[in-house]
Amino acid sequence: MAKTEMNWAAIDADPRFQALHRKKTKFLWTLMTISMVYYFLLPIGTAYYSDLFKIKVWGSVNVGLVFALSQFIVAWAIAWIYAQRANSEFDPMAQAIINDAHNIK
Repeated sequence: MAKTEMNWAAIDADPRFQALHRKKTKFLWTLMTISMVYYFLLPIGTAYYSDLFKIKVWGSVNVGLVFALSQFIVAWAIAWIYAQRANSEFDPMAQAIINDAHNIK
């Protein structure tokens, strides 16, 4: 079986690859911005809204602890959202490029 070289510059210049890269980059920056804002709300909240974060929810559990634990849920949700988008949109776009990679010139 003959091994053919890939023309990586041509693949990079392919409009389908450019569209995939643009969509994926925009989506990832959006998810990263949401996660960073949510992450930094905890130290900002504890510094400037400590009375709110001290409110007892149940026993010794307060709003600050609930908010801190909710960051795990938000992280999992963001991962799930990314996986859904990747499976439904990004992976099919990438597969079309892969299937035609040897013909891209």
